[in-house]
Amino acid sequence: MLAGVPLAATAQTRPAPRPATAVQATTPPGQQTTATPAIQQPAARAIASLRVDGTQRIEPETALSYTKLRQGDAYTNETLDQAIKDLYASDLFADVTIDGASTGNIVIRVRENPIINRVIFEGNKRLKEDKIGKEVRLKPRQIFTRSAVRADVTRIVELYRRQGRFAATVQPKMVSLDQNRVDVIFEVSEGPKSKVRQINIIGNEVFDDGKLRAQMATKEARFYRLLSSGTSYDQDRLAYDQQKLRQFYLTEGYADFRVTSAVAELTPDRKDFIITYVVEEGPRFKFGDVTVDSDIRDFDGKKLAAGLPIKKNDWYNAKMVEDTVDNLSETAGLFGYAFSDVAPEFQRDRETLTMSINFHIGQAQRTYVERVDITGNTQTQDKVIRREIRLGEGDAFNSFQVKRSQDRINSLGFFQDKFEIKQTPGSAPDRVLLEANVEERSTGQLQLSAGFSSLERFIIQANITQNNFRGKGQTLSAGVNYSTYSKSLQLGFTEPYIFDKNIALGVDVFRRDYNAFNFVGNNRNTTYSQVSTGFQVRTGVPLTEYWQLAGRYQFSYDEVGLDENSFYTNNECDPLKAGRYLCDSIGNRITSSVGYSLIFDSLNSRLRPTAGQRFVFSQDFAGLGGDVKYIRSKLDFSKFVNIGSGFIGSFVGEGGYIKSLEKSRGEGVDRIRINDRFYLGEPQFRGFDIRGVGPRVQRRYYTTDGTTGNQVLVTDREQLIDDALGGTAYYLGRFELEVPLGSGARELGLRPSIYAQFGSLFNITRPRPTAVFPTTTDANGNTIVLPLPVKDTAGNPLYSYVNAVGLAVPTTCAAGIPNGNGGCNGIVPNSPQIASQPFDERFLGNSARPRVSVGIGVNWNSPFGPLRIDLAKALVSQPGDDRKLITFNVGTQF
Repeated sequence: MLAGVPLAATAQTRPAPRPATAVQATTPPGQQTTATPAIQQPAARAIASLRVDGTQRIEPETALSYTKLRQGDAYTNETLDQAIKDLYASDLFADVTIDGASTGNIVIRVRENPIINRVIFEGNKRLKEDKIGKEVRLKPRQIFTRSAVRADVTRIVELYRRQGRFAATVQPKMVSLDQNRVDVIFEVSEGPKSKVRQINIIGNEVFDDGKLRAQMATKEARFYRLLSSGTSYDQDRLAYDQQKLRQFYLTEGYADFRVTSAVAELTPDRKDFIITYVVEEGPRFKFGDVTVDSDIRDFDGKKLAAGLPIKKNDWYNAKMVEDTVDNLSETAGLFGYAFSDVAPEFQRDRETLTMSINFHIGQAQRTYVERVDITGNTQTQDKVIRREIRLGEGDAFNSFQVKRSQDRINSLGFFQDKFEIKQTPGSAPDRVLLEANVEERSTGQLQLSAGFSSLERFIIQANITQNNFRGKGQTLSAGVNYSTYSKSLQLGFTEPYIFDKNIALGVDVFRRDYNAFNFVGNNRNTTYSQVSTGFQVRTGVPLTEYWQLAGRYQFSYDEVGLDENSFYTNNECDPLKAGRYLCDSIGNRITSSVGYSLIFDSLNSRLRPTAGQRFVFSQDFAGLGGDVKYIRSKLDFSKFVNIGSGFIGSFVGEGGYIKSLEKSRGEGVDRIRINDRFYLGEPQFRGFDIRGVGPRVQRRYYTTDGTTGNQVLVTDREQLIDDALGGTAYYLGRFELEVPLGSGARELGLRPSIYAQFGSLFNITRPRPTAVFPTTTDANGNTIVLPLPVKDTAGNPLYSYVNAVGLAVPTTCAAGIPNGNGGCNGIVPNSPQIASQPFDERFLGNSARPRVSVGIGVNWNSPFGPLRIDLAKALVSQPGDDRKLITFNVGTQF
């Protein structure tokens, strides 16, 4: 072992280490007494000869250059000792001795430090070799030194401590090889991640330990906190928690609260930490007199004080004081005083335990915007950012407009989150500079993905979008989506500021192939198909800061058809197979529509809002040419509220109505065609299956009970045919609360929420029955529904008999065979020809009564695409609604 670096005795496959030479000075002088020959001469003598023995790679002259010894110079015991120290300090030698001190013939004998052949790490699983290798000093083909080994051990241990593994140990070993080479091995014992086993609080009397622990970022390690990073010990978090405790007590009125000590102790097994806080709560204060004193003549201190949320005799709350300072500063900013100084002046009365506060607004000048500086944008043109800023050079400063400018720039999605416009003094006291220092992020998206969802089964997507095309804020997109449920191709382009005017213009070209379906058991059956090909032209102009008017024109050619092999008879749609409601909907038609939207938008972000609201009223008029005529009206509303502590509350509501402008298309046929109606269900109404809410026709077939022999209806839901018909009116609302998680879960992209939904889809014409089946009565008086017979052109039921050559021959004779005179000969019953087995057809779900569901869900930005999982329970439903408990989507946007 060399100074704590043992030789690896187990390396049997390596060349045997060379025998150790006699070491008279195994460590550098200064760490222990140097084992050099004793020099007894009391006076200096001259060096008669000087040489270096034992060098291999290093030239003797190089070794001598590290000392001050020269032939002919005088030497003493001290000069020889200093020479040994200098040679050790070079880190080139493992052993140094000096002979010939008594004769003047000086021989410096050295043993060179070995060369490192390899640096090997063993036992490291949590930290990969490439990460540790960047931190250590020892490298192959460098000179081995014991000091470098000790430093590298310290570095590796520190790396593991940063990962929260305080029990990690590192044992260095050295394996000697031939030619004075060594392999250096660091054996790592990582140990478990050090958790916070317990948090003790001493001195608290008003609030219990649980209440105070809830205020801290550090949490005690428990099994239900597997995804939380707060259970790991962090020294910086310890200081943060002390500040959080102080903030909590200050908001509860304890103005003298302080943390006298905070100690983190490592348990004897070095696995966990126990943290102990000692606190002094002090007395609880109330607010005394609250006044406002303003040096700005535009402000009336009494009126400002009357509007403050702080009231006398309320419990003291430091957070309210901070908010009041911010509100007064913002109020001053609204009047153009950018650098107003609001200073709270406290007067504490310990006898009455009251805290009187005077908010002093210092003298300030009304300020104007001198210049707006934009930096950090390498791709985005200045004008794209500048046109979102609501203040221009020379305008009076207004803090509200600055905040609005921040929200608009954040909503672009081109720059980093939490962007802020900074205010700095200008060239004069009444001038202010606005600095928009942006940090661009990628605005192009290329998505090539495959996935599976309960909504669309297998999905293949290829989409490319550039939201900041050419750095001008333009949007260019192209996408191809393919699934069992739908196929689409779409190209789009949007210019938000046409000719540098605040007018948006966009064009979309699309082709969508959509297949409606139902389930019979586990079999998915396509009902009708719709292929839409067309284009849309969009435009939008702002009316005010928050109001916008948008217009559009759309032209589409729709082909609605049915599977001829499944639903056609004699080249015509067969109502007995498809249902009369589907046969009435097939055909090709042209839709030419013009529409508008009136929009109010005060959201702080269009990407992930946390505050504000959005209102959209839209109407589309179809009938500007084409084959379809209607008015479609729709209303959307959403509101988001930042509740605090990371909780985001929201309400989203929508509704719509379609009014036909066409004449009646016949009895039992709704004027609005099936492909133009609204539909409701998964994914927008969680707790119900796709198109699981609203009007529908269900077909149940009759069968014979195997026990009683009676005719009964099939009641198994998986055996019925269920066709959603859509509706011409609907409403839907959702209350949702997004729940914050720890930083570890946020880094994974997890965003859970709880919600409650209500809504309904209704208002279509009741369709005509597909068929009326004949009935009879059995011997027990039970009504028997008979199959629907095939009839000839005269309306007579047809039968079949087998002729002499074995062929089935149609006839109108119920028994026997035709005699040629219009009669029948014989009594043998013939087999009736059946057009359809008997079934019961029911029209359900056409009710405006609300359906209600509650549930929990989580969004996850997974490595293989966005994922949403919902567990929703339908509490209130109507007959015919199709419920669904668990839904998930992978590879599609949500």
